[in-house]
Amino acid sequence: MNTATITSEALSLPVQQRAELAAQLLSSLDALSESEIEPLWFQEAAHRAAEMDQGLSKRIPAEEVRRQANALVK
Repeated sequence: MNTATITSEALSLPVQQRAELAAQLLSSLDALSESEIEPLWFQEAAHRAAEMDQGLSKRIPAEEVRRQANALVK
């Protein structure tokens, strides 16, 4: 079974079952070692850089991010 099939089937579950599955999947990531996590971060960074290069995402100045974050915690 491939990830597309699993994703499709998971998304067809009722909300409560999807939430339980999501929680299980997220908690399974807590068990990863540093050596398993590091390549995942590099992969994510490369993916985000590619999205920016392709114009699929926009850059937000750090000061703007800080302003928005401060507004959320007030």
